[in-house]
Amino acid sequence: MRLIGRKYEIDIMQSYVESDKPEFVVVYGRRRVGKTYLIKEFFENDFCFYCTGRVNEYEEEKPLEALKRQLSAFHEALEKFGKTDFEQKENWFDSFLQLEKLITDSPKQGKKVIFIDEMPWLDTPNSGFLSAFEYFWNSFACARSDILLIACGSATSWIVKKLFENTGGLFNRVTKRMHLKPFTLAETESYFKEKGIAMNRYQIIESYMVFGGIPYYLDLFEKKYGLAQNIDLLCFGDDALLKNEYRSLFATLFNNAENHHKIVLTLASKASGLTREEIAEEAKLLNNGHLTETLKDLELCGFIRKYRAFGKKGKGAVFQLIDPFALFYNKFLRTGEINDPDYWAKGYGGGTHNAWRGYAFEQVCLSHELQIRQALGIGGVVANISSWRRSSKVSGEGAQIDLIIDRADGVINLCEIKFAVREFEITKEYCEKLEKKVLAFSNETKTNKALHTTLITTYGVKRNKYYYAVHSEVEMDSLFAV
Repeated sequence: MRLIGRKYEIDIMQSYVESDKPEFVVVYGRRRVGKTYLIKEFFENDFCFYCTGRVNEYEEEKPLEALKRQLSAFHEALEKFGKTDFEQKENWFDSFLQLEKLITDSPKQGKKVIFIDEMPWLDTPNSGFLSAFEYFWNSFACARSDILLIACGSATSWIVKKLFENTGGLFNRVTKRMHLKPFTLAETESYFKEKGIAMNRYQIIESYMVFGGIPYYLDLFEKKYGLAQNIDLLCFGDDALLKNEYRSLFATLFNNAENHHKIVLTLASKASGLTREEIAEEAKLLNNGHLTETLKDLELCGFIRKYRAFGKKGKGAVFQLIDPFALFYNKFLRTGEINDPDYWAKGYGGGTHNAWRGYAFEQVCLSHELQIRQALGIGGVVANISSWRRSSKVSGEGAQIDLIIDRADGVINLCEIKFAVREFEITKEYCEKLEKKVLAFSNETKTNKALHTTLITTYGVKRNKYYYAVHSEVEMDSLFAV
């Protein structure tokens, strides 16, 4: 299959192929997002050297055994790319010296592409990998204008801490950071068309609410089935390929992931998100430095987001679960109580599904705020994005606004997000609720900007006598803008 989307990344990669300097590019992003596929397809597997780290499949593994396992993978790659006379070394410094020899002897013309995939897995405890890699780059690779080194990894927290925030030998050595994000809705639509899968935009949004824009998951769809049948096949069937995917994700990204699980589970039941203090209380975790690191891990790996509450700087930050598949898993698969292989098709449109859809659609919209601003005709206006909530502990009545677009032109869009199977109808009750919410926001924030109520829906808002409560609206088709 040809590459779909990823135009920006393709253009960037081409510029580094044509560069007359040594380049060190780091490609990172959530597991299954297509990092390896992108690089292999772009270069058509034409590498001077390619190695991938081996995932630890054992709960407990001694450091020496882990080191040997990764060195074995590195040695096999050296052999594959022409150095069959090399003996496997017992440390990383000697192994990288062998790589230098392979590069020096390579007959390839132009840029010599060195691709080290899943680099975080190579850096096992007490292995000395990072020191050896630093020495390889600083003493050899950075002096050669013909080298394009690409490091890749799903453990984003490791990438950030060890490479981007490195204060030692790799300080400021990365020449390009390429964060590969999930497909947008537009790219997801193109992907399904390329695979011959027939879905309308409502169904594509529903698929996004379950699987996000993760190419690996989308590639598992069978075109002979509808959406509900595909969800059953992948998640609820006896041999469902994604039934254990969530646990596998955490096992490959984090060491000792118990607290990561606790935080995600806690946030899965709190649509509006929680503050750090609330997370510690709800998940029964100590509010200390370890919690800080765990939250940062989850944020860097794309499972949660940390957002600023409107009008607050620094304090009062709220954490919210944003990974669609993590939300879906914790809602329907975590307990293992659902044993019906046709569960999704049978329960389609039921109360449990509808409650989940409301929150899941919010996350789809929040990940497409650029398209929302374009639909409102304010794509070129400088704006800050935030949310707002008022705790019931403060006033006796809680309130929340899903998305706030605070514009430099003196207007604030207060966006309500509503998932519906037809035109959304504003009832008298909802109109009164909306007006009370806007008033509460105005009174609490003391803003002097004009407040515009915006509804983001699937099929638009019905024109009835309460439609006056809305200043603007955005329909789902606008979310598919490129």
